Amino acid sequence: MGKHLQRDLDHIKKELLAIGVMVEIALNNAIESLVKRYPKLAEEVKNGDSQIDQKENQIEEECLKVLALHHPVATDLRFIISVLKVNNDLERMGDLAANIAERSIYLATHEPLRTVLNFNRMVDGVREMVRKSLDALIRTDTNLARLVLTMDDEIDALNREMYTKLQNIMREDPESVDRAVHTLSVSRYLERIADLSTNIAEDVVFMVEGESIRHISKGEQKEPKQI
Repeated sequence: MGKHLQRDLDHIKKELLAIGVMVEIALNNAIESLVKRYPKLAEEVKNGDSQIDQKENQIEEECLKVLALHHPVATDLRFIISVLKVNNDLERMGDLAANIAERSIYLATHEPLRTVLNFNRMVDGVREMVRKSLDALIRTDTNLARLVLTMDDEIDALNREMYTKLQNIMREDPESVDRAVHTLSVSRYLERIADLSTNIAEDVVFMVEGESIRHISKGEQKEPKQI
């Protein structure tokens, strides 16, 4: 590998880690604004989304430049392909964090729903999936990446549970419909962020092992080793 290609690849990796940190902060702040009812923090998340968009564009341009100048092959080519996919997934996570922030602004200015929702468990699970998928990317750890894939079922189940509870609330109390719909949207956004985390984990496996597992059923995937 030429030293110029290695320099450019190292730079792209640093930029990808930078957007990962930006997205993780945006998500954490969006969740905090929702749970603690902080509209001001939610506004900061919404206003900061354009910076994530700019970083995504910058990384994409640098990847295309490497492809045009260096014509990477094998492992280096898989790395660039994976970066382009992960970069897009992280930008979409940023958009979803902004969507959560927008919903939290509405919810913070209205009375809380009179029901117990399992939001904390869902929030903690999604945060862990995001963190582990980014750690797997940084460490090129396929075992950790495969562990992320096993965590998605619980988030899907919690989202279905949230839907059922909120549906019942709307039936029993028509005045709660708007608040319940906003809350349901947040649950759906969290479920989508979990899906994007699994995308990143799958891209890590492709980058390291050259194996595409996106369309392999969960029963056919390798079991992760204990960590």
